[in-house]
Amino acid sequence: MKYLLALILMYSNSLAAQKNNMMIRIAEIEIDAHYTKAYQEILQEEASTSVRVEPGVIAIYPLYQKDNPTQVRILEIYANREAYEAHLKTAHFLKYKTSTQAMVKSLKLVEMENIDAAGMSEIFRKMKP
Repeated sequence: MKYLLALILMYSNSLAAQKNNMMIRIAEIEIDAHYTKAYQEILQEEASTSVRVEPGVIAIYPLYQKDNPTQVRILEIYANREAYEAHLKTAHFLKYKTSTQAMVKSLKLVEMENIDAAGMSEIFRKMKP
């Protein structure tokens, strides 16, 4: 979470200008119940690495439904489509994709559009690191 907060704050001055370029999506994933814990561990490693080492990855924020942990959602925010395309070629993403392929029962990628890019930098400002 510290990495996400730092990156959001770092991008606070440029997010409004990036509104038209940012790529935002929500991944809706169903995991086989036998693999829930293993999947979460692999995803957490991939998400934190992506945010930490890729300048164009603004956020990869994984969540699961409290009452049904096989239902995973990932908020993905990239500076632009090029950053997303570069992300898909990284070793950590490819490791995640290949090592979780048998764990995933379904995957739906929902493209989103930003309503308030300028306000995005305020989202995590109230959180204490």
